[in-house]
Amino acid sequence: MLPRSFLSRKALAYTSAGTLAVAGGSYYFLNSGPAYPASTRANRRPPPPWLPPGREHNLDVLKASGSGDDHTKFDLLIVGGGATGAGVAVDAASRGLKVALVERDDFSSGTSSKSTKLVHGGVRYLQKAVMELDYEQFKLVKEALHERRIFLQTAPYLSRMLPIMLPIYKYWQIPYYWAGCKMYDIIAGKENMESSYLMNKGKALETFPMLKSDGLVGALVYYDGQHNDARMNIALIMTAVKLGATVANKVEVTQLLKNADGEIEGTRVRDNLTGKEWDVKARGVINATGPFSDALLAMDNPTHKPIVQPSSGIHITLPNYYSPRTMGLLDPATSDGRVIFFLPWEGNTIAGTTDAPAPVEREPRAAEDEIRWVLEEVRRYLSPDIKVRRGDVLSAWSGLRPLVRNPAASSTEGLVRNHIIYVSPSGLLTIAGGKWTTYRAMAEETVDEAVKTFGLESRTTNGCVTDTVRLVGSDAWSRNMFISLIQRYGLETEVAKHLSNNYGDRAWTVLSLAQPTGEAWPLYGVRLSPQYPFIEAEVRYAIRHEYALTATDVISRRLRLSFLNAQAALEALSRVIDIMAEELNWNAARRRQEMKHTTHFLQSMGLPPGTDVPAPARSSQHWYDWAYRIVGTTTTTNSHGRAQFEAGEADSLREAFLEQSRDSTGRLAKPAVRELLQGIPAYAGIRTKDFEYVLEETGLAKQEDVDMDEFVELCAELKDVSFAPVSRATAKKLRVAIPVEKSGGGV
Repeated sequence: MLPRSFLSRKALAYTSAGTLAVAGGSYYFLNSGPAYPASTRANRRPPPPWLPPGREHNLDVLKASGSGDDHTKFDLLIVGGGATGAGVAVDAASRGLKVALVERDDFSSGTSSKSTKLVHGGVRYLQKAVMELDYEQFKLVKEALHERRIFLQTAPYLSRMLPIMLPIYKYWQIPYYWAGCKMYDIIAGKENMESSYLMNKGKALETFPMLKSDGLVGALVYYDGQHNDARMNIALIMTAVKLGATVANKVEVTQLLKNADGEIEGTRVRDNLTGKEWDVKARGVINATGPFSDALLAMDNPTHKPIVQPSSGIHITLPNYYSPRTMGLLDPATSDGRVIFFLPWEGNTIAGTTDAPAPVEREPRAAEDEIRWVLEEVRRYLSPDIKVRRGDVLSAWSGLRPLVRNPAASSTEGLVRNHIIYVSPSGLLTIAGGKWTTYRAMAEETVDEAVKTFGLESRTTNGCVTDTVRLVGSDAWSRNMFISLIQRYGLETEVAKHLSNNYGDRAWTVLSLAQPTGEAWPLYGVRLSPQYPFIEAEVRYAIRHEYALTATDVISRRLRLSFLNAQAALEALSRVIDIMAEELNWNAARRRQEMKHTTHFLQSMGLPPGTDVPAPARSSQHWYDWAYRIVGTTTTTNSHGRAQFEAGEADSLREAFLEQSRDSTGRLAKPAVRELLQGIPAYAGIRTKDFEYVLEETGLAKQEDVDMDEFVELCAELKDVSFAPVSRATAKKLRVAIPVEKSGGGV
């Protein structure tokens, strides 16, 4: 029996007050959210202008370092312009070191532009840490959650919170998922965004109406961050430049220079635009080349053992009607155990990622079977009244994760996304592994090691300050800045928000280059594509302020059009090249070369090989009309008015069916239907799995045979589900006449 004092009013009052204090403190602790910059009147005005030094100036500074003069020598030369290299450049430059960075291709041209666009701790790593009692995985999650908060503070215009839903289809999963997400919140502690919460079935379907309702018992929502990865990479590069770093893209290291003792003292580099070569001298060289780390290590020591095991992750871009604009979805248990995200991004929806061993390539391509695997997983979670069509894949890309090699791991799923710092006997410092979220912490550790290894203590002015250094574009930005842009320039709201969210306060500089539209509204902001808010002024800004040198640089990494819609990128390409030719004085030969090279690049983004370059679009309707002319192509972001058959195609299918049936029943058994489809060129490549899926979707799976109308419906569904976009050249092949014996004298 409890003592009487425990039941007194005083004890109850203390208990109640303590409970309220703990509950209130916990709520504040776990729901503080990211600190957005305060809006002031100063946000109505453009920030002070800043023009970075030109590429030619930067090349001259690089060349001067090879003269042998100690004053021109760099403290650090960073090889690699992705997230890690750019982060190291910002850290080192902010400590007062003399820094150079060279990149063989373009900034963020590799893995750093092909991520899942998340700033996250890694829910699946936490699950592995708990299930496998792996402290290394736990440390990775804790570090990433800490860095996630810093990420959102140092580049607030490029990153933001995103709620992510975990749909629950079994009651026992409710406590399991709830406990996991609450642990995720608690590990984040005071740096948590918002506390995770449960939804009942009705609320889940109200929030995410595309979700499959059959068997759904509820959902759990947790918060992570999302960002624009390539734009973030460019912001890091420009911040390093503003802090005094010398950077150059399209400059490749061809040789490591060593002194008589075998110690590295610089590199031989080549300008890939002109072919000219020269030496760059530095007190220390850092290898930050991601999946290509082993190539530079092999240049240093041909017998070295590889330290990176690359893994391929593919993503696809789908139209915006596949997901709500403010909620992502995580499938934690796919058919083969991999995790897949389904996220709104830049007005469309991205789905991914896969995880499979892959060779190191400069332009990896998403394999067709991987694309179809993602689509099949998407089908499992969406409502059955939504057709998940191969033709709706607007873009598809493959990125290489630079996983640190673990010889004991049987597959890449078992590898941790942590990093290692390795200093070779010659003094080459390599930073490998990691992920976007932890780039800053990796850079801090790398520069700490570089200062110690290369004896740079006396040359630094301070320690690491990158947890407070705000990236270029952040200082005068606020969430309401887009309104000032509209009021000043007469922009469409969508364009103003796009510029604000991708350039921050540099949007004012972008708009200073904008030309009038010549229309009553909008006054400024001529679009490159009618479907997306990218404007022509961004191309000029990319050249003058962000070191864009090729059309691929612009259309892929300064503007993200190729990631959103490969065909729309191709439509805009001609105009992009026109603007770049004006800015860079390209002749006709260079323009043709850019057209050829960029079209080839777009094929790695999901554009069908052999695609013709269409005439520039004059209106949004032009795009739809052009799409109609291609068999099986359904690549626009709008579905209204999209025909499933070309003129006369349905009649030809009916005639082929009648010729094949030739009996009084007017029906065909399903094996005969499959045989008939094999004889029609446009349907000959249909996979058995897709055929069976469509039978199930149309309600014909349990029937032994089909009639003529059911056959035509079947063909329509097969087009929607199975056909990838095709080029005009391929379309001509698909329109080969159906053989007479199969068509009854038709087409």
